Amino acid sequence: MPTLTERYIDATTSSLPQDSQADVRAELEASIADALDDRLAQGEDPAAAERAVLMDLGDPAALAAQYADRPLHLLGPRYYLAWRRLLRQLLSFVPAIAVGGAALGQTLSGAEVGEIIGGSISTGLTAALHVVFWVTLIFVVLERQGTDLGQGWDPDQLAEPRPTGSERSDVVGSAVLGILMIGAALWDRFRGFVWTDGEGMAVLHPQLWPWGILGMAMLLALEVGIAVAAYAGRGWTVRLAVLNTVLGMIWLSAVLTLLGNGLLVNPELATVASSEGVAAPDTLRAVAIIFVASVLVITAWDIADGWRKVRHGARR
Repeated sequence: MPTLTERYIDATTSSLPQDSQADVRAELEASIADALDDRLAQGEDPAAAERAVLMDLGDPAALAAQYADRPLHLLGPRYYLAWRRLLRQLLSFVPAIAVGGAALGQTLSGAEVGEIIGGSISTGLTAALHVVFWVTLIFVVLERQGTDLGQGWDPDQLAEPRPTGSERSDVVGSAVLGILMIGAALWDRFRGFVWTDGEGMAVLHPQLWPWGILGMAMLLALEVGIAVAAYAGRGWTVRLAVLNTVLGMIWLSAVLTLLGNGLLVNPELATVASSEGVAAPDTLRAVAIIFVASVLVITAWDIADGWRKVRHGARR
């Protein structure tokens, strides 16, 4: 019967290239014999000494990887940062494009609203999974091949110091966004975004005036107020992030409620669509999906940005 040592050496060398197996075998036999002689000289039992020597050497698969200079990780530190940067960039727009394309395709095919939303979300998640899988696979192959990605670093790449706390641009950006949204609502009410027979027609449902638009203005004012509070307090807090999250969910709930009750899109658009030879339900469905998708993307981004700023402040 082969001894433990012989079995250990066989397990170590079996996965090595043929041209290096003999050298590694001879090296292991010599090193194990020397370590075993030292333990026997100290009076240890031969069987226990042999087991202890092999335990010190560790897993034969790990030892073989050291001899072959093979990594025992999926992706090492040499490629990790490049992998993370590329993955973040792709995930920032690829799933969104997939969702938009799926929503448009299903809308044109006459699918129901629930089917469009569910299919679009499923397509976005699938696209994200594909991005993660294929980018990771490519980097794993590059690392195993030892490819140089040219990802060198030098001090010139260091970012400029950033001011602590919430920046003034956050407040200005929130205020400008609020003004633009109110301006768009006023333009839609008095001028219209859809023109037919030389006259403008509103996209939003007329019954949103005045209380629905006033509610929107109040939510926008609260959004600006959160930005001002963060700027005055020199940074985002968990409380502000929670308020921002609640505000975003109110936005989304309001839009979905209006959509479900038929109070979001102007029903007269159906008449215009029919006169142009376009199916009225398809037109209203497309406009509603654009509204919901826009609010969903903006709300998700705003909520995530608030919590990101909280984490950033906690790490300083």
